[in-house]
Amino acid sequence: MTAAIRIKLSTMMFLEFFIWGAWFVTMGTYLTKTLSATGTQNGTAYATQALGAIIAPFIIGLIADKYFSAQKILGILHIIGAMLLYYQTTVPTFDAFYPGILAYMIIYMPTLALVNSISFKQMTNPSKEFPWIRVFGTVGWIIAGITIGVLGWEQSGTLVLTFKMAAVASAMLGVLSFTLPDTPPVKKGQKTSLSDIIGLDSIGLLKNRSYLVFFLASVAICIPLAFYYNFTNPFLNEVGMKRAAGVQSLGQFSELIFMVAMPFFFVRLGVKKMLAMGMLAWAFRYVFFAYGNAGNEYWMLLAGIIIHGVCYDFFFVTGQIYTDNLAGERFKSAAQGFITLATYGVGMFIGFTISGPIVDHWQTIWLIPGGIAAAVLVLFLLFFKDTNQIQTQPGLDIEEPSPEVQI
Repeated sequence: MTAAIRIKLSTMMFLEFFIWGAWFVTMGTYLTKTLSATGTQNGTAYATQALGAIIAPFIIGLIADKYFSAQKILGILHIIGAMLLYYQTTVPTFDAFYPGILAYMIIYMPTLALVNSISFKQMTNPSKEFPWIRVFGTVGWIIAGITIGVLGWEQSGTLVLTFKMAAVASAMLGVLSFTLPDTPPVKKGQKTSLSDIIGLDSIGLLKNRSYLVFFLASVAICIPLAFYYNFTNPFLNEVGMKRAAGVQSLGQFSELIFMVAMPFFFVRLGVKKMLAMGMLAWAFRYVFFAYGNAGNEYWMLLAGIIIHGVCYDFFFVTGQIYTDNLAGERFKSAAQGFITLATYGVGMFIGFTISGPIVDHWQTIWLIPGGIAAAVLVLFLLFFKDTNQIQTQPGLDIEEPSPEVQI
């Protein structure tokens, strides 16, 4: 990979996640304070991410993989996205806001797969090269949060500017996309089935009891995860944290640190303990939020944010590696697509849907997702074993893993 291509791909990844981080973290605060949205409406707006994740495989599988180069679709989607984001700044009510954000998430979520495809196409050793490109995405998210915090948009009631900032970045990425290396459709002329699109070919993995436990736990843990995305920023602003969006970026710093340290933990803890620690971290996070404040217990708010690296990396990243290891070479892509659809699609949709009414009708809201995370952890510890072998079914050629999952 030449230096010029590396710079373009890094810039692409930076803008991709800067755009998302620029408005997504603070949207709950914007909806509550500017559009007078209820908790239920807030949850409905965030659920558009899950709907976008469910629809995205169809856009990729039916269009991007078969007919058009990935970089051209990426450019078109982000230019349309820029217009939609700017339109969101002109609407005065939630009822007018919702259709626009739904349309935007339907076209944005497929771009997450497109930027990966464009990057992988240019790499000879993705396992070594991709992390150094992908890290700029996390940096983009961090810079977006710090920018909002430094400029004080939360305190000044001008969070509408986050959508304008994201719109400008989206337009920039749209133009940049047409200069990216050509990434032609990988399945041109091939027939694509529903099974291919949503990864049903990997469903045989669920015959492994432990993987089924992991799969169900992954869906269930997305319910408390939805509470974090929905209501953390409004909560932190409500209790008096200054520059809350900027402080929340500490969670992404934590994610980077624990990502680097994961090989160390894998050797010493193994898969089951890593997954369990990730779920335990979710429970602790919400306890910190439940009892923290902007006074003497300010450290608890910070701890709830900084623990994000354990929450995300130890469960979701470990789970992706566990899935990859069990699936075998033939079903790796299908298995990753299936677990992503189930978690960020179905699981998050359930979480976003129920979190809003809970916030509207309960006072100690953080103890509810904390309790859910604790319950999932207990069931996981009781039923999960990482020593079972996959039971194959006729016609499903799944590689048998060794008795111990090797990372």
